Parts: sequence; structure tokens; C-alpha cells
Amino acid sequence: MGKIKIAVKTPRIDMTPMVDLFFLLLVFFILTATFRPEEAAPIKTPLSTSSTPIPDDHLATILVSTKDKVFFNVDNGRDSTDHIRGKLLQAMGAEYQVKFTPKEIKKFEGLASFGLPVTKLQAFLNAPNAKTREAMQEGIPIDSLNNQLGMWVRYARTYYSDVVFAIKGDGGANYPVVKKVIAVLQANNVNKFNLTTDLKSIELPTDFK
Repeated sequence: MGKIKIAVKTPRIDMTPMVDLFFLLLVFFILTATFRPEEAAPIKTPLSTSSTPIPDDHLATILVSTKDKVFFNVDNGRDSTDHIRGKLLQAMGAEYQVKFTPKEIKKFEGLASFGLPVTKLQAFLNAPNAKTREAMQEGIPIDSLNNQLGMWVRYARTYYSDVVFAIKGDGGANYPVVKKVIAVLQANNVNKFNLTTDLKSIELPTDFK
């Protein structure tokens, strides 16, 4: 009697649900992603062999350009509902008698670094485009008689207790300006800060074991 042959069926996996899920996730990330604003000035950091990472949040950065202009930036932390940048702007406005509108505060929270006196921030925030704002960046005053950078640092520590400071100086920036920035931090009891650099690779000798 002949053997009964059972038909062998090749398993079939329906990929349609997975493709649908992929596109749903893609659309979700596109709609919810926020693009990082460009910095106020191009900064070419010097090379370094240090590999200590700088945190991505709870960070306040002071930038120094080749034209000796000083800029300031602070993030909104892990939870943007804290509105750290908005609180800083309102505190600086009260310090220098400048009243910012809710629209201007919201605009400020979405920008990156800035470099101009507080009294000119309203015009900066109401500028029609990024190119106009870029032309207005004259640097934050750090003179002894008008040390606005020191006030930004002070209020950053007030409203952002766990903030970490970093100095991002261009490789062609003049050292006396960077030294002034360090003095401003130390005057506000910030004796520990990071220096942002580009990581330089090290070539090991061929006989290294």
C-alpha cells in the first residue's frame, strides 16, 4: 500500500501590519521632532585629546567668537514645561526695566544662543527673519560697568540649580576675552565648568602592545 504524502505548506508572513506600523512611527517622529536652532555665530573649537563628554541638558553655554563677541545659551532642561529660558528672560527684563510679552517669551524659548544687550532683545525677538537677527548680534556686554553676562549667569543659577556651564571658544578667539568670561563665572561662584573642544584622534605607534 502506497504511503500517503502530506502536502508541505510554506509558512507565509504577512508584512503589511509591520509596514503600516513603520510609517505610523515615521509620521509621528516627523511631526513631534524639533529641529535644533542654529548658533548665533560659527564657532570652530580647538582640538583636544580629552574625551570627557559634555551633558546634553541642564547646560548653559558661553560662546566666544573670533570677533571677540560673547554669546549665551541655556537649554530648557529635560522637561520643557519648566520654561527655564522664559523665566531667565523675565528676570533679566525686570533687572533692566524691559517688559517682554508672552509672544516674545515664547519666541525666546525656541531660539538658540544670542549675543546682544537686554535692552535690544525686544527688537531682536520681533525681527522678521533669522538673517536680520544675525545682523543684530553685537555680543553680550561683559565690561565691569555693564556686566550683563554676569547677570545671565547669576539668574541661570537661580532658576536652574543643577545647571552645568561650558565655555565654547573659537580657536581664533583672543585669550583676554576668554579670560574675562572665566572671571565672570568665578565671580558668580562657578569654579567648575567645561571647555568645549573637538576630539583629536591619537595615532598609536605600530609597535604598541
